[in-house]
Amino acid sequence: MTTLSALPVFPDLAGKAVLITGASTGIGAAAARAFGQNKAKVAVNYNSSREAAEAVVADIQAAGGEAILAPGDVTKPETAQRLVEQTVAAFGRLDVLVNNAGALVKRTPVAEYTDEFVDAVLDVNVRHVVRFMREGAAQMRRQGGGSIINLSSIAARHGGGPGSVIYAAAKGFVAVATRGWAKELAKDGIRVNAISPGVITTPFHERFSTAEQLAAMQATIPMNRLGTSEECAAAFLYLASEAAGGYVTGQMIEINGGQYMP
Repeated sequence: MTTLSALPVFPDLAGKAVLITGASTGIGAAAARAFGQNKAKVAVNYNSSREAAEAVVADIQAAGGEAILAPGDVTKPETAQRLVEQTVAAFGRLDVLVNNAGALVKRTPVAEYTDEFVDAVLDVNVRHVVRFMREGAAQMRRQGGGSIINLSSIAARHGGGPGSVIYAAAKGFVAVATRGWAKELAKDGIRVNAISPGVITTPFHERFSTAEQLAAMQATIPMNRLGTSEECAAAFLYLASEAAGGYVTGQMIEINGGQYMP
C-alpha cells in the first residue's frame, strides 16, 4: 500500500499556495501532508479538530513546506470568502483549492427525512462547495489561473449504502457540477477536476459504518481490501501540478480498488 513517503515529487508544486477544507483528518489531512512534502504552502482548514489540525501543520513544516491553521465551519455562508482571503493574506495568492470537507451527517431512511436533515447534508456537501468555488475561482481569475479539486464519492455512482441516499445525491451534484465548472472556467486558465474515493478507512467510516457494513463493502472490492487516505494523496498532487496534469480538466479520478469501473 502507498505511504506518504513513497509519493512522487512534483517540483512545480513547490511554493504553490493551497487551501484544503476539512484538512485535519482523513483524506484531507493526507492531501495536506502530501502537498507539504512537495514544499507547498498549505492553509489547513478545520472546524472542531484543532489538535489534529495542529499536527498536520507541524508535519507540513517538518517536511519543508509552509502551513497555517485556517479554522472555520464551512457550512457558514461567510466562511468561504474569509478562508480564501486568509490564504491570500498569508501566501500572496491561491493556486490550488481542494474542496474536501463533507459528511454523511447520519444514516437516515427515507421515511425519517426531515427538512433539517436534508439541509444539513446539503450544507456540508453541496452549498459550501458552491461558495468555495465562487470565491476560489474569483481569486484564481484575478491571478490568471489555478487548479480546483472537488471530492465526490463512489456513492454518487451507485446511490449510496443504507440510509445515505441524500449524501450520495449530494456527491452526484459535485460530480456533475465539476464538469460544468470545468467548461465554464477553462477560458480563465482554471482547471476543475474531482476525486471519487471508494471505501477508505477514515474517521468518516469509523463514525458512520459498522464493522459488518465495512466487511460487506470489502466483499464487493476486487482487490479485497479497503483503501487508505494516503492512497488518495497522489491524485491531488497530479491534478494540482501543471507539469503533470496541465491538460486535464473536467475529469473524475476513481480510487476504489476496482469496486466501480466506469
